[in-house]
Amino acid sequence: MRVNDLTGVIIGAAIEVHRVLGPGLLESAYQECLCRELALRGLSFRRKVPLPLEYKGVKLEKGYELDLLVESYCVVEIKSVDALHPIHEA
Repeated sequence: MRVNDLTGVIIGAAIEVHRVLGPGLLESAYQECLCRELALRGLSFRRKVPLPLEYKGVKLEKGYELDLLVESYCVVEIKSVDALHPIHEA
């Protein structure tokens, strides 16, 4: 599956979760439901994937933690906020 096709499916799944649950829940609730939606769409994913980071010449095994890694190449970071601010952009 091409990147644009995959991201389209992921965004569709996220919109479905938001449509059903609405706003105001914790990220953990949205993550559980998004994982269910991804599974229903036949996508493979891993949760809480550690991403190493090198700091001052030392490799730290878990410098970051990805919320979801979908189809082994698309990173999904789940946020539950009232509004998006510049700090949320990456």
